[in-house]
Amino acid sequence: MPVRQLVNDPADLVPEALRGFARAHPALVRHNEDPAFVVRAWQEGAKVALVSGGGSGHEPLHVGFVGEGMLDAAVPGAVFASPTAYQIKAAIEAADRGQGVLLIVKNYTGDVLNFQIAAELAADDGIETRTVLVDDDLATDGQDEGGPGRRGTAAVVAVEKICGAAAERGASLDDLLALGERVTRSARTLALALASCTQPGQDRPSFDLADDEIEFGVGIHGEHGVARRPYGPVRDLVGELTRPIVKTLELGHGDSVIAIVNGLGSTHDLELAAVHGELTAILDDLGVDVARSLVGSYVTSLDMRGCSITLLRADDELVELWDAPVRTPALTW
Repeated sequence: MPVRQLVNDPADLVPEALRGFARAHPALVRHNEDPAFVVRAWQEGAKVALVSGGGSGHEPLHVGFVGEGMLDAAVPGAVFASPTAYQIKAAIEAADRGQGVLLIVKNYTGDVLNFQIAAELAADDGIETRTVLVDDDLATDGQDEGGPGRRGTAAVVAVEKICGAAAERGASLDDLLALGERVTRSARTLALALASCTQPGQDRPSFDLADDEIEFGVGIHGEHGVARRPYGPVRDLVGELTRPIVKTLELGHGDSVIAIVNGLGSTHDLELAAVHGELTAILDDLGVDVARSLVGSYVTSLDMRGCSITLLRADDELVELWDAPVRTPALTW
């Protein structure tokens, strides 16, 4: 049966979606059409600005996190493709509030290159930037020695939230860089898919799975994982995701974490809540305190069925910044 999607021309999906997104949240965001970026609807006072971005298809990341307490601007590329350096530079200029700009970049070659070029162009215009490179995907740890390194996935939400809170409090550009790097070092993510995603306009998913298989260690661009593993009950699958993260972060009795259970696009909230229940049971048995949790679909891969688990080793400072007020289309408290 052909895959049916709510699209006109697939080539127009991203600009049409951005226009609709901005109309849905006019009090929070403003959409610049050419070059495409999303910026806060209002800006007042001097502070370090936060800018992030990447390919579309991961919504609500990043445009959904533009607003008070998180990003000042987000730059969307085409589906699963980096935004251009021209887009990024324009977003930096629009977000700049006189104290420099922190760029939060997931570790993908195109994103890294284009954000670097944009930072150099911004420097020529007198805008100072720093870059936090988010590389939390444990599935790609140690692969391809000399290659790009770990991919950036759902820990980027924690970096944007925590650094966004600190920026609102007046933290300097260098202090925000150090904070973002600390969050990234302290977080790891693993993901699995029960079914792959389908690109707009395509009638086949990125990969096929047998009924008794899952794809373990998937990325957020429809990539294959690192292994095919047997499908099983949620308690078993969550254990396979959690144990390697716990080991890598050396979590044990008395430690605290911020836990993110993230849906990859087509996973129901009932299932994600069940995943979180199994995760907390495992951590309870280890004596690891779940200080804060975020459960929902925040870093997606179009319509992929699956989930990711992110654990961030937490302390009082990080929890306080996590708890700080936030008002964005996708995250508000």
